[in-house]
Amino acid sequence: MKGIILAGGTGSRLFPLTKVTNKHLLPVGKEPMIFHPLRKLIEAGIEEILIVTGVEHMGAVIGLLGSGYELGCRLTYRVQDQPGGIAQALALAEHFAAHDLMTVILGDNIFQSDLKGFIRRFEKQGSGARILLKQVPDPTRYGVVAFQEVSKDGQTSHVISDILEKPEQAPSDYAVTGIYGYDAEVFEIIRGLKPSTRNELEITEVNRAYLHAALLQHEVMPGWWTDAGTFDSWYYANSLMFQPSLLASENAD
Repeated sequence: MKGIILAGGTGSRLFPLTKVTNKHLLPVGKEPMIFHPLRKLIEAGIEEILIVTGVEHMGAVIGLLGSGYELGCRLTYRVQDQPGGIAQALALAEHFAAHDLMTVILGDNIFQSDLKGFIRRFEKQGSGARILLKQVPDPTRYGVVAFQEVSKDGQTSHVISDILEKPEQAPSDYAVTGIYGYDAEVFEIIRGLKPSTRNELEITEVNRAYLHAALLQHEVMPGWWTDAGTFDSWYYANSLMFQPSLLASENAD
């Protein structure tokens, strides 16, 4: 299992802070944001990790993390020359991933639970893709799943019928978090994508391709989760890190 952290993009929603630094180097709690997904992968037992970031701040990221030796992992770096979407950034990991399964995290994901169970279940799955969902109050900010009821042997379950990217009317309040498990076929899928109206290769279309091939599994993330890509969510992420009483309340839930 390889780990991949996607930490590129312009971070425009956090201007002017991100005019002078990469979003993922901003502090969350007592450490730069990127430490959070990195530690989650390491704690789950993943030692080989690729970090993809933009050319402007690659030197600062390498200066911060180095080879990964002090953190207990081995780090590789790739440069995303221009922001072209999450899927385009993931495509840069093809040589690194080779034929292995991979756990991919967007670098601004801040969350409570560990990834050991998710990774173990994806390894048991062995192929295809696996995504983590989270119920959110503002689903139109994210890729959102639509569910369909399926009855079998007298039992009713809900399966994903579609995934929509930032819909005006969300079909549910379950967002796709920026945590994914993919097999090596993901790179062939990305090669077949066309740029969206935002001129980006959308990760939602990657997930839809797996869904339509009946190769997508999902689970709901326990505990709290947020991205840190806006001022509101960045503030919220920091409040979670600095308020033990709030953490205790979330754990109780």
